[in-house]
Amino acid sequence: MAPPQPPSPSFCTPFKFVKHAYYFMLSNKMNLLFASLAFLAGAPACLYVQHLLQTHHLNLPPLLLLPSCSALLFLAHYYFMNRSTQVYLVDFSCFKPALSCLCNKEMLLDRAERVGFLSEESLKLVRKIVDRSGLGPDTYVPEALLEVPPNLALVEARKETETVFFGAVDELLEKTGVDARDIDILVVNCSVFNPTPSLADMVVNRYKLRGNVLCYNLSGMGCSAGVLAVDLANHLLKAHPNSYALVLSTENGISSMYWGNNPSMLLVNCLFRMGGSAALLSSHSSDARRSKYRLLHTLRTHVGADDNSYNCVMQQEDDERKVGVALSKELMNVARDALKVHITNLGPLVLPVSEKLKFLVNLIQRKVLKSKIEGYVPDFKLAFEHFCIHTGGRAVLDRMQKSLNLDDWYMEPSRMALYRFGNTSSSSVWYELAYCEAKGRVKEGDRVWQMAFGSGFKCNTAVWVALKTIDPASKKSPWRDEIHNFPVKATS
Repeated sequence: MAPPQPPSPSFCTPFKFVKHAYYFMLSNKMNLLFASLAFLAGAPACLYVQHLLQTHHLNLPPLLLLPSCSALLFLAHYYFMNRSTQVYLVDFSCFKPALSCLCNKEMLLDRAERVGFLSEESLKLVRKIVDRSGLGPDTYVPEALLEVPPNLALVEARKETETVFFGAVDELLEKTGVDARDIDILVVNCSVFNPTPSLADMVVNRYKLRGNVLCYNLSGMGCSAGVLAVDLANHLLKAHPNSYALVLSTENGISSMYWGNNPSMLLVNCLFRMGGSAALLSSHSSDARRSKYRLLHTLRTHVGADDNSYNCVMQQEDDERKVGVALSKELMNVARDALKVHITNLGPLVLPVSEKLKFLVNLIQRKVLKSKIEGYVPDFKLAFEHFCIHTGGRAVLDRMQKSLNLDDWYMEPSRMALYRFGNTSSSSVWYELAYCEAKGRVKEGDRVWQMAFGSGFKCNTAVWVALKTIDPASKKSPWRDEIHNFPVKATS
C-alpha cells in the first residue's frame, strides 16, 4: 500500500495563516505597536550607546547594538504592562441609623411580648439570650419592626435596604470625591433579602451608574459575604486595571426575622441588627497616595463538602411552616474546624519565618514521629497589628479569642462593635475597622486582618496594610461623638 500523501497546498492554508495573524495583531495590538516604536527608538539609542562605548575605547557592531537596544526597550515595556495590579481601599463608610431606629433591650422584650407570637417558654429563652448576647443597651432595628404589630410589607423591606445603602454610599462619595458615574464595578451582598429588580439594580437606578457597569448581586452567602465581596472585587479590578469598584454589604432585618417558637431559630432575632457598609476599591495607581489601605491578601475557605458544616446554618421552615434560619448545636465545632483549615492556609502567606518553622516542627512531631502533643497555633500577633473578627456573638468571640490566643486589646474592636451595633452580618468587619481608626490605633504600615465566617460553611479573610496614619478626628464615622465612651468595662 502506498504511504499517505501530504495534503496538497490550497488557498485555505495561506488564508488561515493570514486570519490567525490578523487576530493575533488585534489581541496584542499594544505590544506590537510598542515593539515597532521600540525598534524605531532603538536606532538613536544604538548611536548613543555606541558613542559611550567609543569614549571608553570599546566598539561593537551596529548590527548587534540595534536589536539589543530595541529588545531592552520592549522588555521594559512588557514588564511595566504585565506587573501585578495593586488594589487600594480609597475609603469606606458604615451606616449609622437614625435615633428613630434605636432599640434597647427593654423595647425588644416589650415588642416580643406585645406581638404575642412567642410562648412563655420562648420568652424566657429570648430574655436569657439577650442578657448573655454581648449587645449593649442601644442598638438599631428598622422602624417597621418597632411598630405593633410589625409592618412586614415588601415595601418596608426595600425601604430598610435603601436607607442603609444610600446613606452609606452618599457618605462614601462625599468622603472620596469620586463621581458615581466613574464606578466601573458594583458588588452588592445581602444574604436573605433578594427582590426583583435586584439590590444592585436599586443602586444603579439611584446613582445613575453607566450602562456598562459590571454588576454582581451576591445572595445566600451568609455573614462572610462582606469579605467574599472584597475578594471578588479584587479579582475584577486586576482583570480591569484603572477601575473603581463599589462594594456594599448589609442584611435585611425585616426579611430575616423569625416569627415562630423553634429555639434554634430564635437566636437570629436576638443578635442581628440594622447596619451596612460601603467601600470604594481602586486599581488606579494614581490612588496610592490618597488611599487608606492596600490589599495584601484575600483567602477563602469553604468546608461545605462536609454535611455537618453545610447544615449548621440553614434557612428552613419549622413545624408550623414559619421560615427562619436554624443554627445547629454543631456550629461552634464547625467554626473551630473551619478556622483550623483557614489559618493553616493563611499562615504561609503572612507569618514570619520563625513561626513557620515552629509550625513545621510541630507538624513533623505529630504526623511523622506520632508524638501525642497538641497542634501548634501560630502567634498571629506577629503578623497583624489589628484584628477585625466578625461579631457572630459573644460565645463566638470567646471561642475565637481562645483559638487564636489573643489578648483583650486585640478583641476590643469586635466586642465593642457587637456591644454598640449588634451583629450587623457581613458589614460587621467594617464597623470594627472604623473603631480602630476612631481610637487612633491605625498607623502607617500596620497590617489589618478582616476575618468573617458564615453559612455554607465558609471562612474568608482580607489582609490590608495601612498606607498612612489614620486621623481619628474624622467626623464621618459611625463612632463619632461617642468613641470616648469605649471600651466599656463589662459587656453584659
